[in-house]
Amino acid sequence: MEQGDRSRVLLGVDPGFSITGYAILKKDGGKAYLLDYGFLKMSSQKSLVERVGIFFTCFEQKIVQLGVTEIALETSFLGKNAQTFLKLGYLRGILYLLASKHHLIVHEFAPREVKGAVTGYGAASKDQVAQMVLRLFPKLQTLGAIERQDVTDALAVCLCGFWKQ
Repeated sequence: MEQGDRSRVLLGVDPGFSITGYAILKKDGGKAYLLDYGFLKMSSQKSLVERVGIFFTCFEQKIVQLGVTEIALETSFLGKNAQTFLKLGYLRGILYLLASKHHLIVHEFAPREVKGAVTGYGAASKDQVAQMVLRLFPKLQTLGAIERQDVTDALAVCLCGFWKQ
């Protein structure tokens, strides 16, 4: 069966060690349905090992319960803090491990590619991306501002995964 011949369930993730945003879309035929969205908050009081375990458990449950077939992520870039980059690598590694374990397809997109797919402009600001995502999915307005940013980022990556395939 070709990828386009069946429904696709895509998990978009915006990983972070404090807050990770996620969104899960199902594409059936020409329509996309928002199955789940939210954020995972991890206390800085927990050890690195505990946080990685929480991350693994949370996303494995989502994958199994909602029948995820694909994962979408933004490519990593080294910012000012190499330690943060390294820790985000752990979370990305967990997502790749889950993809391997559950036979999922992984898509990675450059930030400019995600912005371009969602807004039509690759140099769009985070706010412009969020505004466009909120137009498509207005119920996300109920989230707090900080959490909403993580969820809209995850949903933007998810949408890019659907539109680019």
